[in-house]
Amino acid sequence: MKKILVPTDFSKEAEYALKVAAQFAKTYGSEIYLVHLLELPIHGVDALSSYNELPETMFFMKMANQKLETLMANDYLEGLKIHVTIKPDYAYSGIIEKSKEYNIDIIIMGSHGASGVKEIFMGSIAEKVVRFSDIPVMVIKKDHDDFKVKDFVFASNFKNESKDTYKQAIKIAQLFEAKIHLLMVNTPSNFMTTLNAEKRIFEFVKEIPFENYTVSIYNDESIEMGILNFSRDIDADLIGISTHGRQGLLHFINGSIGEDLVNHAKRPVIAFKI
Repeated sequence: MKKILVPTDFSKEAEYALKVAAQFAKTYGSEIYLVHLLELPIHGVDALSSYNELPETMFFMKMANQKLETLMANDYLEGLKIHVTIKPDYAYSGIIEKSKEYNIDIIIMGSHGASGVKEIFMGSIAEKVVRFSDIPVMVIKKDHDDFKVKDFVFASNFKNESKDTYKQAIKIAQLFEAKIHLLMVNTPSNFMTTLNAEKRIFEFVKEIPFENYTVSIYNDESIEMGILNFSRDIDADLIGISTHGRQGLLHFINGSIGEDLVNHAKRPVIAFKI
């Protein structure tokens, strides 16, 4: 985990994510790529390509630079290697673009979530990043003065398509020396007996060299509620989920449990792209 991208809009949630990234960086010698993307009130087809000539753009750029200078003066960033980027762009697509450009290993970002009509028609920026990112995305909702992971829930259907994401989760668990709680949620519409569920999970992990895990089958009204309730019951430090990154009509019809968790979970969530 050498390169961490942290998007910031200067909100308190974004700073929560930056604090967590700083702890990662100090522990593992990582570099932080701090990115602020300006979604500007500009007009015209060529506006983004000629932004340097627009007075309002220069005004917002100056304000952003001032805020970044204040942010960079925080003690928790002292001694860290931080690359700063300010660029006019649309937030979620700009984050994805920069993660590819800088060859980022993980995105750590803050979110206050989304709900109601806003969730249906827009969703949070974090939700969109989770949908489109090819690398792990960790979403932070609250302040963590000492970010530690002892109990890490990895929720899955434990089909073969999720094996690569489980291997990514193991790397995160090993960084923190955490225990992984393998979780399958049973729902009324998609029920599996405990015997068959455990058989599937043990078959899933048998050739993957990692032993610090537990297996749990949890019954609930929905997969999302099962993950949230189980994580609450064991007081988990982190929730891991695989996501297909569906788009368009397929996403509208099927949705994404990972994106829903990003919006609704109060605990940190890390999403891995299948």
